[in-house]
Amino acid sequence: MSKRAIFEETAGQPDGESAPAGGRTPPRQAPEARGAIALWLWALAALVAVMVLVGGLTRLTDSGLSITEWDPVMGAVPPLSAADWEAAFGAYRETAEFQQQNHWMTLEQFRPIYWWEWGHRQLGRVIGLVWAAGFLWFLARRAIPKGWTGRLLLPGALGGLQGAVGWWMVASGLDRLDVASYRLATHLGLAFVIFMLLIWYAQRVRLAPVALLQARRARPAGLGGWTGLLAAALLLQILVGALVAGIDAGRGFVDWPLMQGRFFPEGALALEPWWRNLFESPGLVQFVHRMLGYAVLALTLAVAWRLGRAGLVALKARAQWLAAAMAAQVVIGIVTVMHASPLEIAIFHQAGALVAVFLLMRARFAALYPAAQRLTA
Repeated sequence: MSKRAIFEETAGQPDGESAPAGGRTPPRQAPEARGAIALWLWALAALVAVMVLVGGLTRLTDSGLSITEWDPVMGAVPPLSAADWEAAFGAYRETAEFQQQNHWMTLEQFRPIYWWEWGHRQLGRVIGLVWAAGFLWFLARRAIPKGWTGRLLLPGALGGLQGAVGWWMVASGLDRLDVASYRLATHLGLAFVIFMLLIWYAQRVRLAPVALLQARRARPAGLGGWTGLLAAALLLQILVGALVAGIDAGRGFVDWPLMQGRFFPEGALALEPWWRNLFESPGLVQFVHRMLGYAVLALTLAVAWRLGRAGLVALKARAQWLAAAMAAQVVIGIVTVMHASPLEIAIFHQAGALVAVFLLMRARFAALYPAAQRLTA
């Protein structure tokens, strides 16, 4: 057999795989499969980011308890008649939030908070449909790279779980003034886990096996542990921030750097048993959020310095952006507290968390899978 014939037989096999015995060639993957999948994942990540912000606004406008039932299918249809609106408002009037706090509310005043919660849930359905349509499309075209089917199923499964967690959270507030803070933290934390996963997969899927091997060989030593530690610390800070929001802890201590003139707020450990203070004491929860914020900033600066010393131009730039974003987030957090967490500043603080996570995942990927690039001087 000629050399030309040999090359013709192996051409078209993905990642250098040879044709199977018997001369039968498996269906070829779509040429732009990895790039198209990456774009789809980036689109999902963007939708999740919007979902987090809409969820934050839903919380800040006290709209989360306006819909008192969970119907994943028929719940997509909003009230269409006067009778439908009366039924929705009647269900809300049975909640503790209405009876103890919003008993003055009329149907016209109820409509805006209903639309906020309905829009939040509807966006969740849209994200689920975008995921399902993309996954089934790539699966039907056999365009999913080897080993990626399970990975691409994971965001959809977590999205379904997130819907259930959302209702678990709302249900906790139907007979009390607010939802349980730890359930709110679970709901927000899972959203950020999905966001981080989508960003990671969107970058990782573009690397074919050969490029992946080359990137791993060029990986600077020790950076994976540093960036992994920072990712865990940042996620923990986000969870504590959700606890702050859940019990309105950001509105009771509005001085800085002290808390009502003290380093450690008075009465922060007053609840019994002691562990309840970790979730329900406004003083302790905000104190932990402040201290952890300082620690995360210090760790970010240390990690950025370590990444900058790796000698890679792109990695150094991403590290600098990450450090700047984290410093800005701390400043925004301080301003938020000192203004008693008004909606327009608090939502900006939540957006800052999304930016910080995005930049961290980009820097971590560049550290673990560095592209061929110019070294720094």
